[in-house]
Amino acid sequence: MRCSVILNGKYVPTEQSDVVVPWWSFTKPVLAAAALSLVRDGLIQLDDPVQEGPFTLRQLLKHQAGLADYSELKAYHAAVAERQVPWSAAEMMERLDGTRLRYVPGTAWRYSNVGYMLVAKLIERMTGLSLEKALAHRVFSPLGLTHVRLAKTPEDFNEVFPESISSYHPGWVYHGLLVGPLSASTALLSQLLTGQLLPPSLLHEMQDAVVLGGSMPGRPWATPGYGLGLMIGGTKSGHTLTGHTGAGPGGVIAVFHCLSGSNVAICSMFDQGGDEGLIEAKVLQRLLIAVGA
Repeated sequence: MRCSVILNGKYVPTEQSDVVVPWWSFTKPVLAAAALSLVRDGLIQLDDPVQEGPFTLRQLLKHQAGLADYSELKAYHAAVAERQVPWSAAEMMERLDGTRLRYVPGTAWRYSNVGYMLVAKLIERMTGLSLEKALAHRVFSPLGLTHVRLAKTPEDFNEVFPESISSYHPGWVYHGLLVGPLSASTALLSQLLTGQLLPPSLLHEMQDAVVLGGSMPGRPWATPGYGLGLMIGGTKSGHTLTGHTGAGPGGVIAVFHCLSGSNVAICSMFDQGGDEGLIEAKVLQRLLIAVGA
């Protein structure tokens, strides 16, 4: 496993922390941060209806907009496995019947990549920029992270670990797929949670999580939850983790924050396996060692 650790604001020496990897669903906290920067600047309100559908930005970011997810489609997984050219967003939505709400927005929770696709479209619409330029302008440049980019074609996976990902088309990730150094993901979460991008009021909103139930078999969560683009919950060890896990062809990434006493640590890990619970447990173990818990 590749690993990057920040303890009390300083990097802890680790092997291969600068390896460039796909961020998979760790892209979601970045999209959420960009969207919340629009709220910070008074361009949109969290609870105002959006043009993208009959829901609010908060409901989109919190997976409470009533939307389904294309991962439910067997044909989607078959097409990815067969290395087909990605469907257009319109075709994907037609196959999914994606505009049909599965529940009244705000009344339930259902993980939805479609919701974050709409967040990406909202960011583009409100900034007048491509998603890549908007994320650079609103998130990466302010935080001094210059080596993260949006993968749009298989060629964008050149020099990305693992090599096997070069056969995958990032167009299958409809909200966008970031690739960057593992250490940059650690830095991003650290700077985001220490208020270097958003004011305290929005950080509070971002970390106000809906509790999703009890213990999860095979994963370290005792009380899993979800905020605005962040997985937040208590672990079976009695600690709170804040961050995100992401999985796709070629590997799994997990990036989490943990506080214990006066010590705070962020750990990012990437594993070529596909077990989200395993990498979350390893991140938790590394975090507890770092903070001396």
